[in-house]
Amino acid sequence: MAVFHMILGWTAQALMFVLFLLFLAFLGYCLYLKHLHMKYDHIPGPPRNSVTFVFCFLSHTLCFSVHSFLGGIVHDKFLEWSETYGPVCRINFLHFVMVFVSCPEATKEILMSSKYPKDAFLHKRLFNLFGQRFLGNGLVTAKDHELWYKQRRIMDPKYNNLYLRGLMGTFNERAEKLMTSLSDLAEQKKEANMLQLVNSVTLDVIAKVAFGVDLDLLNNSSTFPRAIEMCLKGMVHNLRDTFFALNPKNRPFVNEVRESCRLLRTTGAKWIQDRKTAMQNGDEVPKDILTQIIKSAGKEESMTQEDEDLMLDNFVTFFIAGQETTANQLAFCIMELARHPDILEKVTKEVDDVIGMKQEISYDDLGQLIYLSQVLKETLRIYPTAPGTSRELRQDIVVDGIHVPAGAIGIFSSYTCGRMDKFFKDPLKFDPDRFHPDAPKPYYCYYPFALGPRSCLGQNFAQMEAKVVMAKLLQRFDFTLVPGQSYDLLDTGTLRPKSGVVCSVRYRDHKK
Repeated sequence: MAVFHMILGWTAQALMFVLFLLFLAFLGYCLYLKHLHMKYDHIPGPPRNSVTFVFCFLSHTLCFSVHSFLGGIVHDKFLEWSETYGPVCRINFLHFVMVFVSCPEATKEILMSSKYPKDAFLHKRLFNLFGQRFLGNGLVTAKDHELWYKQRRIMDPKYNNLYLRGLMGTFNERAEKLMTSLSDLAEQKKEANMLQLVNSVTLDVIAKVAFGVDLDLLNNSSTFPRAIEMCLKGMVHNLRDTFFALNPKNRPFVNEVRESCRLLRTTGAKWIQDRKTAMQNGDEVPKDILTQIIKSAGKEESMTQEDEDLMLDNFVTFFIAGQETTANQLAFCIMELARHPDILEKVTKEVDDVIGMKQEISYDDLGQLIYLSQVLKETLRIYPTAPGTSRELRQDIVVDGIHVPAGAIGIFSSYTCGRMDKFFKDPLKFDPDRFHPDAPKPYYCYYPFALGPRSCLGQNFAQMEAKVVMAKLLQRFDFTLVPGQSYDLLDTGTLRPKSGVVCSVRYRDHKK
């Protein structure tokens, strides 16, 4: 009995000691938060909710969670705060201090420089999704400049003009399959969910041109679109709700996200291995992005597990980024043209003048579709499908006269800047003439593909693909929006039309 009491006493003492250590750790964390508040509270920003200690501890985390839960777009909250507090706005997220920047001069200084890397918070949240490796150290997320530069150097040759010209055949071929699907719907007088259709096309294109694989999603069912959608939804929750995975109610969703990540990466591993085997056997292989990655990696002394993981990281990055954003841009473009008959008529006339009735669109034709380019740019102004980016501010910087100490995370949103009246008059009006060749260029307040050395590698690829698809659609079909659908946005990391842009399609009457 005495031994029992002795053990019980030791256990109680150990428990008290652990609780004391936890209390000290928590107290230290609270003091660290207080230090951060004192360091950055001179920067304008929304007040932290101080009703209870817990709300103060969470800072603006709860605000983001509630806003997202109610179906809001977090960038609308940034817009509201920017208009209230000015071109630099402080946001507290647990122990992270973020400054939202809408000052063009600071945007230029930070995004155009390699001195400001991708921030550690974003890298950590996108490296894994709920414990399953997702984007890892791929081109979008790589934080280390040398690692990023090595990968960018490998990829750059595959996006020069000569290479892009060679893709016109694939763009035309896949767009023709979409036209066939729309013809079937027109003949059957069925409604067309344009987002689903263009999503299939852009996924087909990236699979073919980057990895040499024919998915033919317009004619075959596949788990890929669902897997990509789940990964993107999981990414949003992982970024904006620190405690999401801890809620038992979210367990089925979390498991599906993990399984989706595994599906993309195991598929990528198989495609990479198949291509390596073909190359080792001396077989003829496509001169695509996958071959370039493997050849360039093979020039290094030897392939390590890290090299293999990096290839998979970039497989997932290209597979998602190479189709998701372009598909959403196309859907938004179709939606806005259907809502603006005068603009639709003008861009259709340009397509008729440049393309006529020919089926094969050439690279030179794209250069003559000037007004269509304006329409696509204006679409990205109001609906930048990849709406924001971030950088780690490793040194002190002055933004619009306000001193921002080193250590904060800089947040930049093309969505917010594109909807601010001080940059664009009547910003919610869809007006492609803002991007007329003679119009003044927006000064570092329009960056749907980011800016500087970390800007999107595939932006020319994406806009060429979008032009081919839109030109063929305008050439052959009239489309009208089905009444009753919402024009709201859905935030899945990228922005997409919530209702999918459901249209009635019919053949154009060229006799008119």
